[in-house]
Amino acid sequence: MSAFPPTAGGIPVVVFDRIGSTNTEALERARRSERGPLWVVALEQSGGRGRQGRVWISEPGNLYASLLLHDPAPSAVLPGICFVAALALHDALLDVTSGLAPAQLKLKWPNDVVLDGRKIAGILVEGIAAEGKHFAVIGYGVNCRHHPEPTEFPAGNLHDAGFAVSPGGLLAALGNTLNARLVEWNRGSNFRSIRDAWIARASGIGTAIEVRLPDRTIGGTFETLDSDGGLLLRRADGTRETIHAGDVFPLTAM
Repeated sequence: MSAFPPTAGGIPVVVFDRIGSTNTEALERARRSERGPLWVVALEQSGGRGRQGRVWISEPGNLYASLLLHDPAPSAVLPGICFVAALALHDALLDVTSGLAPAQLKLKWPNDVVLDGRKIAGILVEGIAAEGKHFAVIGYGVNCRHHPEPTEFPAGNLHDAGFAVSPGGLLAALGNTLNARLVEWNRGSNFRSIRDAWIARASGIGTAIEVRLPDRTIGGTFETLDSDGGLLLRRADGTRETIHAGDVFPLTAM
């Protein structure tokens, strides 16, 4: 456990050898009135999860970390923190990887990071209300050493791509970059800057995509993000639809 720093971005880090889920632990601490900020980190997870309750394979060697925040923004603008979190990870990965070209590293809507077209990281943001305030937990899973197979969207890891990145070193960088992006976001009052920065790093804008929703699958061209971070999709008939949640897959090479 000594491989992880005692603080990341000035925020205390608590490390577990093995835990069910770092997000679950952080949320439980919020329910017990722990205000944070606090990083919860695990060498291995037995119950890691991604969006929509999917299992997140969590063997040792990757980064599994969750940041507990107390009242980071008013509830109406809190969803924007997903884009803040993704930008911070993109920043941190560039900081710790020598020789990685920014064009190789992209952000996949709504909350994944891809390297050379392969998913290497996912972000799960969850929250609860307590004491009349909102608690947010930003959970990161980053494939430093290995990745699951098979996966519907191609997966990869930093090691196989030629980048030796330790989970502890990445967390140290992420603590700093996330602090900086949260300051830029300014409790949601400056989402436009975050949105523009996310778009500049986006995977698939201007290409044909398929979006899988719980009740249907739709296709079209990924135009941009709307003012709230929704995906603007132009259908073949010229109509536009805004998607707020779904799984995105390319229909052409990106």
